[in-house]
Amino acid sequence: MTLFRYRAFTEPDFETMQALDLAAQRREAPGYDTLPEREREGRLSSSLAALRHYERSGHSFVAEDHDDRVRGYVLAQSVWQGDRPALLVRALVLDDAQDEDMRRGLLRAVVKSAYDTAVYEVHLPVSPELRAAAQAEEAHLTGHYAVIHLGTRAESAPGEKLRREG
Repeated sequence: MTLFRYRAFTEPDFETMQALDLAAQRREAPGYDTLPEREREGRLSSSLAALRHYERSGHSFVAEDHDDRVRGYVLAQSVWQGDRPALLVRALVLDDAQDEDMRRGLLRAVVKSAYDTAVYEVHLPVSPELRAAAQAEEAHLTGHYAVIHLGTRAESAPGEKLRREG
């Protein structure tokens, strides 16, 4: 079992993240390089503009191994859903598609980040590889989509609960 460190990413990580994204696309779709350029670009989650956006989101992370090598990443952002914020996971990319520990760790980092910022729902598309990690977070699964409900801080805050009057 490899231990990873999860941290917010910065611009020096961009090149590695783009290489991981490209390798994952080629692994998932062997004919990726034969697709029209526009479609290839559309499948990538790591354009320079996207990475700059997610770098500022506060909810996106990389996984580093013990040699400080970036081995995977997750991109997520806060969005409004009705009258409250929710966190939307856009991509989870790993150098080793079979590494369940890294997948779970990256998703756990997003869930913790959401809770720490008072965002109590995490929404994500669920691939077969991500299903176990989503279930570990007690996600409500509907087909290829999941919602992780985190409750509220009011449920776990210390002290006596205030009662409503009348």
